[in-house]
Amino acid sequence: MENNINIEIVEQGSPEVPSLIKYISSSEVAGFDTSDFQFPSPSSKGSEATSQGIQHDAPLVINHQRKYSVSMPLSSEEVELPPLDGKTDGIPISSSQSATATSNHPQQSKCYSQPMPKGHVLQEEANGDKVNNHPGIKAFKDKRFDSFKTWSGTLERQLSILRGKSPRATAQDGNNTPRNIERPLPVDRYFDALEGPELETLRASEETVLPQDKKWPFLLRFPISCFGVCLGVSSQAILWKALATSPSTQFLHISLKVNLVLWIISIVLVTIIFTTYLLKIILYFEAVRREYYHPIRVNFFFAPWIALLFLALGVPPSVTKNLHHALWYILMIPIFCLEIKIYGQWMSGGQRRLSKVANPSNHLSIVGNFVGALLGASMGLKEGPIFFFAIGLAHYIVLFVTLYQRLPTNETLPKELHPVFFLFVAAPSVASMAWANIQGSFDYGSRIAYFIALFLYFSLAVRINFFRGFVFSLAWWAYTFPMTGAAIATIRYSNKVTNGVTKTMCVVLSLISTLIVVALLVTTILHAFVFKNLFPNDLAIAISDRKRKPQRKWLGLRYRSHESKEIENYLKFVNPDTIDLEASAPQPNGTEESPSI
Repeated sequence: MENNINIEIVEQGSPEVPSLIKYISSSEVAGFDTSDFQFPSPSSKGSEATSQGIQHDAPLVINHQRKYSVSMPLSSEEVELPPLDGKTDGIPISSSQSATATSNHPQQSKCYSQPMPKGHVLQEEANGDKVNNHPGIKAFKDKRFDSFKTWSGTLERQLSILRGKSPRATAQDGNNTPRNIERPLPVDRYFDALEGPELETLRASEETVLPQDKKWPFLLRFPISCFGVCLGVSSQAILWKALATSPSTQFLHISLKVNLVLWIISIVLVTIIFTTYLLKIILYFEAVRREYYHPIRVNFFFAPWIALLFLALGVPPSVTKNLHHALWYILMIPIFCLEIKIYGQWMSGGQRRLSKVANPSNHLSIVGNFVGALLGASMGLKEGPIFFFAIGLAHYIVLFVTLYQRLPTNETLPKELHPVFFLFVAAPSVASMAWANIQGSFDYGSRIAYFIALFLYFSLAVRINFFRGFVFSLAWWAYTFPMTGAAIATIRYSNKVTNGVTKTMCVVLSLISTLIVVALLVTTILHAFVFKNLFPNDLAIAISDRKRKPQRKWLGLRYRSHESKEIENYLKFVNPDTIDLEASAPQPNGTEESPSI
């Protein structure tokens, strides 16, 4: 087409077109940038003649509105132009040679610019090279999260050591500052860098190893406290099973179908949360390790196994009535291993001694013993349930006294009013039922534990301020099953002592626990799908190993130099006519002293 245009211009006898524009038009590449800038011709006279000819000659408006810009390559090595015969610097000299030049142009190397030439993207799509722009995949491929990835972090360092290379002890964060990710953070760093009732809020003076201005991948934002949802729903399945099968609540005419529906929902939730957190372990093991060393979240590692114990206790009679004994051993082995690790740290006197890390969430590590004893006794086992009941009782007494004393070194007890204190009710409630199953009746030992739980429940419920001024968190779900446990223990007690008061307490406590679970479920759904802030960036696992800079304002007051003291004395007596502040204050008799001259 370009050849036809040039031939038509020559035939009509138009003024000479600048050779540079003619060469560019003949070598046009689709997709080059366009701009409003027009290149001048080598001869100023030729350009004036061309502009006058185009203005007066209507048929020559072929290239009038066509504007060109030359896109240069990034480097001189990318483009190599072969020599052009009969041209000076690659441009035809005169218009008489234009017809010959347009018919025999040398093959030029294509120079890619922005945007790319036409058809390039289609060719990439045809070859399967299209880049996936999904935000989740982009976040996963972000290099700033490599230090938390299992395959690009720890495994690469281990493979490099096997190849004989020196291990990489440091990594780069978003601010290009070195940090150590090999050794676990000491517990003091969590206390120094975090604040809040669950140590989940980053202090203003601290920095993180992950970017705060970007939304993290979902697995990094998925905390271990999500298993509290399983605890709340699965405990409701046990509650409605007790309401449907207990003699003291037969007047309510509760169907076992409610228990079946709640049990199925619990299985679905446990499966989803288990699978999601398993993916987090596989892909982001560093984040899981940091949660394990967190002084509060380490207690939530008992929650998955307690939830499975709740599912075994709440299994509907229509599904099965007798569970195999091997199930109890399988579920109690992980709990036993965690207890050896955590209880040993409590006694060792190190950084994680109980007097330093004690907080109400430690009850989760105690409740596992009593729930295991309750399930084992209901299966007909004897020695195993007594063993775990004894371990739980010993450590519950120590923890109860430690939390009640509020030692000066216990920095984790929150000052904020928070429902975390309802975990005080969980252990004695479950312990009363476990001892009743071990003994075969709700005897005095079970009643003592039940009355302790009931007193703690009422002492917390009458304090209305405990339900004000806090922000929603997924960890709240872990505080629902203590109320459910108190309601189930009340049903067991009413079976032994049946009267109007115990029946009323069964209905009231069951209704309160159910309403709280429903309210939390609605709140969780709203935060997940309406507000979309259920899983914010988990800053608690992204704190750096560097301590914050200490405040040094007091250094100038304590170690003042001689010159500063002289300056202070000079300023004190530089203006003797200035009225002293104490002298200007009114005297008790209503008179003021006149300043001395």
